Amino acid sequence: MRVVVVGGGIGGLTAAWTLRNGPPDDPGPRDVEVTVLEAGDRIGGKLRTDTLAGAPFDVGAEAFLARRPEADRLARRLGLAPELAAPDQLGVWLWQRGRLRRYPQRTVFGIPADPAALAGAGVVTPRTIARALAEPMHGRDPLHQDVSVTAALAPRFGRELVDTLVEPLLGGIYAGSTDRLSMLAATPVLAAAARSADPYVTYVRRHRQRTAHVTGPVFRTVRGGMQRLAEALAADLDVRTSVAAVALERDGDAWVVHSTDGPLAADRVVVAVPAQPAAELLHAVAPVSARSLRAVPHASSVVVATAWPDASLPAGSGFLVPRSEGRLVKAATWSSNKWAHVGDDLTMVRFSVGRVDDRRGLDLDDRILTELVLAEGREALGLQGEPVDVAVQRWPDGLPQYDVGHVRRVAAVQQGLPEGVAMTGALFDGVGIAPIVGHAEATAAALLRTA
Repeated sequence: MRVVVVGGGIGGLTAAWTLRNGPPDDPGPRDVEVTVLEAGDRIGGKLRTDTLAGAPFDVGAEAFLARRPEADRLARRLGLAPELAAPDQLGVWLWQRGRLRRYPQRTVFGIPADPAALAGAGVVTPRTIARALAEPMHGRDPLHQDVSVTAALAPRFGRELVDTLVEPLLGGIYAGSTDRLSMLAATPVLAAAARSADPYVTYVRRHRQRTAHVTGPVFRTVRGGMQRLAEALAADLDVRTSVAAVALERDGDAWVVHSTDGPLAADRVVVAVPAQPAAELLHAVAPVSARSLRAVPHASSVVVATAWPDASLPAGSGFLVPRSEGRLVKAATWSSNKWAHVGDDLTMVRFSVGRVDDRRGLDLDDRILTELVLAEGREALGLQGEPVDVAVQRWPDGLPQYDVGHVRRVAAVQQGLPEGVAMTGALFDGVGIAPIVGHAEATAAALLRTA
């Protein structure tokens, strides 16, 4: 079987590697000829490791969720087990009303399992605490229609809890807005809670009880940078960088992928690029899919990575900033706190900028953007003087938005694909590394069954 994979990000590389080496439940070499086309001059997509103060530093995805098995399992299949590292410190703060405040414990995406614990956190008003305490006393109907996170949760808890606790977490994942993000698509746990008839607090409490036995790190990363995961996947693959796929054409039972380097014949094609370039590639052979892909909104983000002379930071891994604070920075990761192998005698801090309705990070030039971010970093963390080094990485339209209607749009994309063409990527099962890997593996396994 000849397969052309369009896109050399983590989804495309995982699909290609799985086609050659078999899925996790049926490993072993396969007689499959795979070619990966990557329009850019590098592989890895959102896995990008830069150099900061002379050391490798991730300016894209910095970790994967280890409580899901897919990315961790893939890294071990690739021989990277000795290079996997767990966080040295966890614990999140809120930068709110001019100071850092502990993010309340025993919550799931901001919904408290123990509303009484909100009283000591000092992040919401007594009225909101009272609403959270009362929420389990009120029954509700299961949510089946697709509504925004705000529309689902604000009537139960009030807008303040959504804006203060839920929005910063989902904003950190999607760079989106809870007024637009789909309750049924944005997070599996909240979707399951919404579909049940239990009050949200009751469901969250039971969820925590059901998962209390789960041990081990929540996250893992790869020492030396997450880009090593992409490099390990590509090591034995035919990957052609700076080669763009420009059109698909049916040739009997097979396909021709027209590229900037000439045509390639294929029995199967895997499209693993973002929605807009995928729509351009598919419009002639899958018009319904292309139309649905064009309807997917995207958000842009920027990472400003900084290295400082050794400074004292609070215990924990970083802070989140509620949208209502009006800050440029939406989150910060204290990388030298979080990872024992990062920083040595320096303090490393990653600042994240950009939301679906805030493009300042893209529109400002590097100098002005850096000055504004450093000013907020000094205010929040008391950092003194000038950083030793700074790296700015922009991710224009890098995050698909799981807005209301996303489930329907994705179903239309999949249903509209012609036989022999498959899609994978951040659009389908989650924007994190683990769900992208899982979807790519499943896509490859399905193609292998058709060989």
